[in-house]
Amino acid sequence: MAARHLRSGLPLLRAHLTASESAAVTQGSRGFASQVAKPTGKQIKVPEALYGGTGNYASALFLTAAKGNVLDKVETEIKTVVEASKKSPMFSQFIKDLSVPKETRVKAITEIFAEAGFCDVTKNFLAVLADNGRLKYIERIVERFVDLTMAHKGEVKVVVRTVIPLPEKEEKELKETLQDILGKNKTILIEQKIDYSIMGGLVIQFGQKVFDMSIKTRAKQMESFLRQPLEF
Repeated sequence: MAARHLRSGLPLLRAHLTASESAAVTQGSRGFASQVAKPTGKQIKVPEALYGGTGNYASALFLTAAKGNVLDKVETEIKTVVEASKKSPMFSQFIKDLSVPKETRVKAITEIFAEAGFCDVTKNFLAVLADNGRLKYIERIVERFVDLTMAHKGEVKVVVRTVIPLPEKEEKELKETLQDILGKNKTILIEQKIDYSIMGGLVIQFGQKVFDMSIKTRAKQMESFLRQPLEF
C-alpha cells in the first residue's frame, strides 16, 4: 500500500517542490543549506541563521567548535549529555533544578565532564549553561546545534512516516527524487517512522516542508467535501 502511494505521489512531490520552494527549504530558519565551505582560518560563519535563546547558544557553540576544528567531537559529546539526561532521572532533575546554587551546578558539571574526558569546548559550554541556569534547555540547544552541523555538511534529514516499513526499492526511489530536487551536492538521510495514526499512505517531511499522502488526510478531505451543501 505504501509503495503504491509513493509511486503515485512522487510526480506530485516533484511538481509541488518547485525550484523556488526548494530554495526556501534550504534557506529557511530550520532549512538545510550549506552555503559556506568548510571553515578555514578566520572565515567562519554559521551555515544558517538561528533565532531565540537556544539558537544563539547553538550558534555560539558551532562557531567555537568550528574554530577549534572539533565539530564532530563536540556533537558526539553534547548528544551524550542529552542521552544521559533521558536515562538518568537524577541527572535530569539536577540540570533542571534552579534551586541548586550556581556554584554547585558549575562545579559538578565541570568535574563530571572532565572525568568523562570531554574536550574543553564542550566542558566550557556546559559550564556556561550551568552558570546561566540554561542547562534545562540542553536538549533543544543540541537539536539546533545538530541542524547547523548537518547544514554545514550538506546533509538533509527526511522523515518518512508510514504504517509499515518502506520497501528498499521505494526508499531508493524517494531518495533519488529528493536528490534531484535538492541538488546532487546534498546527502539525503532518510529516517523511517511507523505511525499507525495516518491509517495508510505516507507523510514526507524535511525542513519546514510536509508532503502528506496519508489516508487519514485524504479521508478528512473527502469528509469536508461531502459536508459541503449541494448546489442545484
